[in-house]
Amino acid sequence: MGEPEFVIPNDESVSADDIHPDADLSGVDLSKSLLVGAHLAGADLSDADLSGAALREADLSGVDLSDAKLNVAVLRDADLHDADLSRARLTRATLTGADLSDADLTRAKFAAADVTDADLAGANVSDAILLDTTDR
Repeated sequence: MGEPEFVIPNDESVSADDIHPDADLSGVDLSKSLLVGAHLAGADLSDADLSGAALREADLSGVDLSDAKLNVAVLRDADLHDADLSRARLTRATLTGADLSDADLTRAKFAAADVTDADLAGANVSDAILLDTTDR
């Protein structure tokens, strides 16, 4: 089985070669990107736009996603443990089965997000907005 193929349709300054652990992708437009299974542990994605991105089974452990836009993103079974999602916007995001343990979710907006079976153990949810969030 080969390496996953990534599709980044909205930012010509970012290529598939830029998708790796500890990458500096702060402020980039990754909206509607196909990043299934991406290994981005420790990357800086602060203030990035990942709206509508497919990040299923991605390794986002320890990633800085502060102030990021993740509206309608699919993060099913993604590893987000110890990630910084402070002030991130996750309206209608799918986080089914995601590992958010020990993540910083301070002031994150999860309006209408699906967090079914997500692991939130040890996560800081201070002032997080969980309006109409699904957790079955």
